[in-house]
Amino acid sequence: MVLERGTKFDPTLVKDLVSKVQGKSSLAVLSGQTPIPFNGKKEFVFTMDSEIDVVAESGKKTHGGVSLAPRTIVPIKVEYGARVTNEFMYASEEEQISILQAFNDGFAKKVSRGLDLMAFHGVNPRSGAASTVIGTNHFDSLVTQSVTATANANADIESAVGVVQGAGGEVSALAIAPEFRTNLAGLTKTDGNAMFPELAWGAAPQTLNGVRVDVNKTVSDMSTDLAVIGDFASSFKWGYVKDVPMEVIEYGDPDNSGLDLKGYNQVYIRAELYLGWGILAPENFARIVEAGA
Repeated sequence: MVLERGTKFDPTLVKDLVSKVQGKSSLAVLSGQTPIPFNGKKEFVFTMDSEIDVVAESGKKTHGGVSLAPRTIVPIKVEYGARVTNEFMYASEEEQISILQAFNDGFAKKVSRGLDLMAFHGVNPRSGAASTVIGTNHFDSLVTQSVTATANANADIESAVGVVQGAGGEVSALAIAPEFRTNLAGLTKTDGNAMFPELAWGAAPQTLNGVRVDVNKTVSDMSTDLAVIGDFASSFKWGYVKDVPMEVIEYGDPDNSGLDLKGYNQVYIRAELYLGWGILAPENFARIVEAGA
């Protein structure tokens, strides 16, 4: 057997999985990924409280002060499983690898979407309900600075940038919903030309006005958010535990569907991934939300 119970995705599949996640998750695209041990890790936000001090020759030096705020990133377990025909168990090595690669592709898409939904909105992606496991560790809870959307999406971005900068933060990127992208694309200058021609016909460029941007349904799905703007480069971190457990289950009803695997000539492939993230400085972000939200 090439694959047995309790085995793990090989390093090549894990690397491919994470690469696909980084390409499809707005948070993974715009922010930094950091390795996370199984027991979690601490990221420290180091802040100097005062400005530098001018000191005369032989003059007195004074204390400037420093703040050190720890943010703990603890990975949580996510899983996905699928039933396949039990011919998988008897297929050649090449065929088994082909099935696992297809499973890996699908798993990567679900993980990338799931990372955004969990970290943006604090929901369990499958149910859409708020997750007690995630708690308040998500943008919709921790980022209290918000701008209510108007008919002018560009002005909304300017307002959100002003809110972030007013709190002492920087704007490195923005994640926007397709609806918000459409609103931006529809704006025109006084001469009638498009304000953002690079957004025409559904295009989604990587930058706008020199700022990184990513268009993704996950920004607005299961939420009233239209955009999240801020310092993704330094104030948000995510990562995963490198081991990705996987098993092939031959007996029983592991997905609680009421259908016995043996009775339907099936096996169940299940993979688990431990993901963690941390919003290190919520004040460095602002959300643009729907009117009336």
